[in-house]
Amino acid sequence: MTKRDYYEILGVTRNASDAELKKAYRQMALKFHPDKNPNNKEAEDKFKEAAEAYEVLSDADKRKRYDQFGHDGLKNGGGGGFSGGGMNMEDIFSHFGDIFGGAFGGGGFSGGQQRGGRRVNRGTNLRVKVRLTLEEINTGVEKKIKVNKYISCTYCKGSGAEGGSAYNTCSTCRGTGQVTRVTNTFLGQMQTSSTCPTCSGEGQIIQHKCVHCAGNGVIKGEDVISIDIPAGVSDGIQLSVNGKGNAAARGGVPGDLIIQIEEAPHDNLHREGNNLLYDLYISFPDASLGSSVEIPTLEGKARIKIEPGTQGGKMLRLKGKGLPSINSYGKGDLLVTINVWTPRNLNRQEKEMLEKLQEADNFKPQPGARDKGFFDRMREYFQ
Repeated sequence: MTKRDYYEILGVTRNASDAELKKAYRQMALKFHPDKNPNNKEAEDKFKEAAEAYEVLSDADKRKRYDQFGHDGLKNGGGGGFSGGGMNMEDIFSHFGDIFGGAFGGGGFSGGQQRGGRRVNRGTNLRVKVRLTLEEINTGVEKKIKVNKYISCTYCKGSGAEGGSAYNTCSTCRGTGQVTRVTNTFLGQMQTSSTCPTCSGEGQIIQHKCVHCAGNGVIKGEDVISIDIPAGVSDGIQLSVNGKGNAAARGGVPGDLIIQIEEAPHDNLHREGNNLLYDLYISFPDASLGSSVEIPTLEGKARIKIEPGTQGGKMLRLKGKGLPSINSYGKGDLLVTINVWTPRNLNRQEKEMLEKLQEADNFKPQPGARDKGFFDRMREYFQ
């Protein structure tokens, strides 16, 4: 029987990257996995076919021979591994179990990982939101949060066994955590393994279950967790703390704590990337005569000089007064936009003074004196 093109099997182009090959194979494996398609010969064949294609294309030397000579370049041991029709499910899982990303417990859909055939329980991840001010984001901060989660049972110390009760080896799988079945196909016998239904893949059965946790080894509780949040994080970013999620059943591997950052609005400053924006309002006399004013920064107050004749819309830059980058040592800037405040309510004396100024040539807009627009100024700044 003529073999199909390996690239066609995985649905990728001939110049596909290693990451694209891995993603395509994982999708095929998840779709046609035998435990997801029981007693489906066609799905089994496609599962094996995808594994054979990935086994060749993921190896640089084999892929080069295949690209040059096709399937003939893999004959006489050139394909190695599964090429040549000698594959079985155990080989596929042993070679590519990491590709499944925990979706399968070795041979079936189970809530844990396989180690030597026996399942290792893994706790689920927890997700919490942490709200930070710009001041905290600027310096980094340590937060202590109280989390309601599953913790290891204090009575049986997470074992699930009452009072030191012993474990018996599972008679169904004989301690392996898996049961094996052999099916006959036109290619010969094919062996598949799945999680033992009696012991749920653990290989052992508790003689007397702990009455406090019903043999699970975990109970509901709370934990105070200290989190070091680095400077420069942004709204929506996620941080992971390994092992601080829900405890796993019977001494397994705990899940992770996923922290999602929420950025609290600042009273005066607005964030744009690592830069901070501030709108400064000054009076017409200050703009005309010049002045010195205080503005807020994340480290406190800073005094800036307003030059005489400053036009509304002018942008001043305070270098390094923005936020740090989470990936480098640099800091953004504080960009101050000058706005000239126009009073709304004038008394008679003020009106008379302004009417006199209104007629003076020096107070009339000069040709070509129009200030640049906001986007022009921003473009000029970032060039």
